[in-house]
Amino acid sequence: MSKSIKLAILGLGTVGTGVVHLINDNLDELKRRSGHDITITEVGTRRQREDIDASITQNADLMAVAASDNVDIVIEVIGGTTLAKDVILQAINNGKHVVTANKALLAEHGNEIFAAAEANNVHVAYEAAVAGGIPIIKVMREALAANKIDWLAGIINGTGNFIMTEMRDKGRPFAEVLSEAQELGYAEADPTFDVEGIDAAHKLALLASIAFGIPLQFDKVYCEGITDITLQDVSYAEELGYRIKHVGFAVRRDGDGDKDKAGIELRVHPTLIPQDALLANVNGVKNAVLVNSHPLGQTLYYGDGAGAGATASAVMADVMDLVRVIGSDVAAKHVPHLSFQPEQLSDTPILRAEQMTSGYYLRVHAFDNPGVLADITRILSDAGINIDAILQKPAHKVGQVPVIILTLPVVESQMNLAIEKIEKLEAITGKVVRIRLDELA
Repeated sequence: MSKSIKLAILGLGTVGTGVVHLINDNLDELKRRSGHDITITEVGTRRQREDIDASITQNADLMAVAASDNVDIVIEVIGGTTLAKDVILQAINNGKHVVTANKALLAEHGNEIFAAAEANNVHVAYEAAVAGGIPIIKVMREALAANKIDWLAGIINGTGNFIMTEMRDKGRPFAEVLSEAQELGYAEADPTFDVEGIDAAHKLALLASIAFGIPLQFDKVYCEGITDITLQDVSYAEELGYRIKHVGFAVRRDGDGDKDKAGIELRVHPTLIPQDALLANVNGVKNAVLVNSHPLGQTLYYGDGAGAGATASAVMADVMDLVRVIGSDVAAKHVPHLSFQPEQLSDTPILRAEQMTSGYYLRVHAFDNPGVLADITRILSDAGINIDAILQKPAHKVGQVPVIILTLPVVESQMNLAIEKIEKLEAITGKVVRIRLDELA
């Protein structure tokens, strides 16, 4: 029997307005797919909107909307981690299902929110929180449910990817491209979350929990931004057959039999990846997530990571799932919030930065003295670091030569010791520039 499912939308910014338009435009399709009527009954907005249908109640009191008896599903798109947390918990405690696009809130407070949802037998859905319109949450929680995920790597911040693409393709400096990204609306007036990797780290924390069945641990994600990437390094990477991308990695390590070295790497940073790798060809503001699982192997999920249409599409995908649950005549059990049953989440340790493993790109500036390169390679060899390639460039300054070295994968603590010794050589000028390298294999 068809039922009427009532929605409340908290926040009428870009995403909230996009959801309203999507429902209005596709109302017949939504009913045909769900078998139920879907109606917006209330919206939470600070100011009255004349473009909202008169049948919809507009209320500046978001807590009241979240508790309303005239609402089945609360859609939270106000952002932030304070008021948004309060209204979501209010909705949960009043028996409402919740759909949110708020990655920062879930990454930092998701454990508490999901526990409250379990206690109240409601669901918090969050497809739109990661990679916009790409259905990566649904894929990992449902389509890959029978697989063991070994690692995932994602370009999950469109602003950073736009900047790195423009620097590579057009030789434009970071500051210039960032300014254009702000003008185009890709970056906020304060771009810190995007360019310092915080936004990507929020998303990676969510993906890692779903992939490995661990509690959300945003505070343990190693995070490095793109503000120090130079055109010089972008050019050298290209010459060596690589591209620099800002990538989030979640990797399961078995420690090669050593339990003290086993754990999960959670890291977001600039990375050299081969030019023919799938992620190397994800450009502009697009997002992509590469998942390596057993027995399926590598699969790539690609599309728009932001924008009103993409995000509204992801929000409504969650709404449709919840509509089917609410409209069912049987007690339907939802998919666990983090894919694994709550009592089955593991305490697998998160590895510290110095325990993480990757290849490295090193750029060293040295006086062109005899034996300098031999000294550098000896230090790397003594530290157990294998060299994959060396590129020596013409001097940029009188008597100073840039030397670029690519290494095979090594534990970061070993690289830290080697760099410390290299920088103490008399012939070395300045700090060694290092960027991680991953073959994505």
